[in-house]
Amino acid sequence: MEEKTQETGEHHAGLVDVEHELIHHTELPHTTLSNGLDAVIDTLGAWFSWLWILTVGVILYSVIARYVFAQGSVMLEEVQWHLAGAAWLIGLSYTLRHDDHVRVDVLHERFSRKTQTWIEFLGILLLLTPFLIIAFIESVPYAVSSFEQGERSVAPNGLPARWVLKSFLPISLGLLGIAALSRLLRTTSLLFGLPRPIKSNG
Repeated sequence: MEEKTQETGEHHAGLVDVEHELIHHTELPHTTLSNGLDAVIDTLGAWFSWLWILTVGVILYSVIARYVFAQGSVMLEEVQWHLAGAAWLIGLSYTLRHDDHVRVDVLHERFSRKTQTWIEFLGILLLLTPFLIIAFIESVPYAVSSFEQGERSVAPNGLPARWVLKSFLPISLGLLGIAALSRLLRTTSLLFGLPRPIKSNG
């Protein structure tokens, strides 16, 4: 019994070690401005996280209505992916803010903290920022055009106001830009001492 408990404990410890290796964060200092920007992202992320609960509820209701009562609804099906799409788009900035996005660079965890920070600084400045600027500029007319046309679902009994979902695209890119700016400020704080780093509360 003791051997089994020990094996279970070792197995659990092994899983924790693997999880720690897979989820590797670059520890960066906090600044006054980055904390303010992060607070905005955290608040919106917490609000929109409830959309996932609502999405699951709509899916369950739709499935029961379709297969138990034989009452399918195109509108309910569209509501599902509208809610999921909005929650996912807003979740992008929340994920970046908490550094929980997937890193495909297997060498990242082997670098020193300063090297990791340089990579993140250059990545945000030279790759992410230009992408966000171009995508935002292109997405705004896309959403505005949908609004001006009063775009709605092409499906019978589908949702009206399709522009509502499309408007989440520029909004999410703007929030992602805020999260990227916060992250960029934290990298410059470590590398150059500007903005001045402050002690983190958590």
